[in-house]
Amino acid sequence: MRDAPAVDLNQPEHYINRELSLLQFNRRVLEQALDEGNPLLERLRFLCISSTNLDEFFEIRVAGVMQQVDLGSVQAGPDNITPADLLKRISREAHELVREQYRVLNEVLTPALAAENIRFVRRTHWSPKQAEWVRRYFNSELLPVLSPLGLDPAHPFPKVLNKSLNFIVSLEGKDAFGRNSGLAVVQAPRSLPRLIKLPKEYAKGPHDFVFLSSIIHAHVGDLFPGMRATGCYQFRVTRNSDLFVDEEEVDDLLRALEGELSSRRFGDAVRLEVADNCPPEVANFLLQQFELGPDDLYQVHGPVNLNRLLALHDQVTRPDLVYPAFTPGLPRRLERNSDLFEVLRRGDILLHHPFESFVPVVDFLRQAAADPHVLAIKQTLYRTGPDSAVVKALLAAARAGKEVTVVIELRARFDEQENIGLATRLQDAGAHVVYGVVNHKTHAKMALVVRREGRRIQRYVHLGTGNYHARTARIYTDYGLLTADKVICEDVHKLFHQLTGLGKATRLRKLLQSPFTLHKTLLQLIAREAECARAGKEARIIAKFNSLTERQLIQALYAASQAGVKIELIIRGICCLRPGVAGVSDNIQVRSVVGRFLEHTRIFYFHNQGEPEVFLSSADWMERNMFRRVETCFPVEDARLRERVIKQGLLAYLADNTQAWVLQSDGSYRRLKPAANQKPRPAQALLLEELA
Repeated sequence: MRDAPAVDLNQPEHYINRELSLLQFNRRVLEQALDEGNPLLERLRFLCISSTNLDEFFEIRVAGVMQQVDLGSVQAGPDNITPADLLKRISREAHELVREQYRVLNEVLTPALAAENIRFVRRTHWSPKQAEWVRRYFNSELLPVLSPLGLDPAHPFPKVLNKSLNFIVSLEGKDAFGRNSGLAVVQAPRSLPRLIKLPKEYAKGPHDFVFLSSIIHAHVGDLFPGMRATGCYQFRVTRNSDLFVDEEEVDDLLRALEGELSSRRFGDAVRLEVADNCPPEVANFLLQQFELGPDDLYQVHGPVNLNRLLALHDQVTRPDLVYPAFTPGLPRRLERNSDLFEVLRRGDILLHHPFESFVPVVDFLRQAAADPHVLAIKQTLYRTGPDSAVVKALLAAARAGKEVTVVIELRARFDEQENIGLATRLQDAGAHVVYGVVNHKTHAKMALVVRREGRRIQRYVHLGTGNYHARTARIYTDYGLLTADKVICEDVHKLFHQLTGLGKATRLRKLLQSPFTLHKTLLQLIAREAECARAGKEARIIAKFNSLTERQLIQALYAASQAGVKIELIIRGICCLRPGVAGVSDNIQVRSVVGRFLEHTRIFYFHNQGEPEVFLSSADWMERNMFRRVETCFPVEDARLRERVIKQGLLAYLADNTQAWVLQSDGSYRRLKPAANQKPRPAQALLLEELA
């Protein structure tokens, strides 16, 4: 038996800052762009993803810290970093990350692409023939839609859309009215492509491209006849994009969100990106217009909107430069019998996406919609994507007269507009649509089918760790469980009543639920392993999820580590727990796996004296998931399926020595590499071989 040493677990040195941890994740994503083991166009995609992630980081996380500073808050988190100090550290690390992004683009990827005859042709390298084509393209495609805006007392600085491409132009001379303010702004409409492919007859290779910004730079003077453009500098502003709706003060959440969405485009500025050749006086002028300081300025050597380079994927057909295509696998029981209801009456089906197909989930709903014996379908929707087969099945069921109830989370960040349209379509088809619970996002992923079979009512359920989104099911790792288990189906039925009606939370027999039972049960399960360790018994916890920030869970893991529990955490993104601290977290290892697919499964394993308990969940170990969201956590009870989850969902990732990064006690990550006598063991690639 081991007694935990008397260590104050509230000491700030035991915690890693959430925002700085998220920046570390973006560094790991960017590192994939440098990995020559990845196909070249996929490396470019990772660069774009790191840029998109950074955009969202500023729009939401940095915006929130800036608001705290503006309000004079000095409240520090568990790490004891005040908002003002945090903002400085974010700026320093984000600037380093941006410099590395453009170094990777200019010094690594652009030359590598050129070696494959995929070129970005700069203005200085245009041939006379190419320059003439560009001039015609500008006159026919750009000139009709560009609106130059001179700056003077009658033309104040324009409203600039969030993340839009703009140019500030310095001018000499006077216009027809005698005005000579010296500055103008040109806004590039979002409808214009940022990357334009040169026609074959004007290109030197099969894939020659010019940037929209280069075309505008070359001909910006044509927008100001009789004046001389002495400089043209691209810029982009990032704005606060978090939406605020006081749900207790509004009568109609949908209409309130519709009104708030338009403000996202013009929220407070949080970052300014400008071309690195922009003169200091012009950059300072822009900072003043957006009420930003020097730390908020990012000067870049290349296009200010790196994520638009993702368009190259659609314009270049080179199978040798992308990941090889694969066909997701199908459980054998479904290959032999396409009647899902009959299959489920004989036992559960577990699906591991994207290695296994998402089609059975769609078929589950399609069959329910077409089956005359199905009486009702209930489902939660968080993100679905455009032209969703899942939504089509629900619409078909509603039009067929079935009772269709859909809980749509209108506040799914950056999908609000799409979800508002989805709610309207379903209501028009006759479905019952609700928006969940006030002040709690409905993040649970569940679908319930009620079917009459002879004289009895039979329920069938799908529970998942990810969204009902067919596209992300091809690029996110997730688990889905299809079951006819009577108790689980009754629990899901109770959850839907809770979401759509009123009343006290009723006791669930197998499912754990946020905000009521999940957090306290996790604490109990961790404490149980600690008791086993103190009694000299084997004790082990393995957990895989996206983020760990919740302090009570971190402290429970610290206490379990002190008791001797072996704890292995597989955390894709944010981790505020500091592993490897003597006397605190000696027995905790944290790793992050970054690869072809975005790791998204949430799996919780407890050794339980040799009788393992395994749970799948929609919830991360964060405050919001435990207390401010409706989440589900469900057991994998079938022994065969449970072993599959342990082997494929956990042990395969713990054995990864190729795409795994191990968190050090100083907050940095070290990438694992196979030793000289080891075979590479990339978990995702091995699962593709085994399941797809």
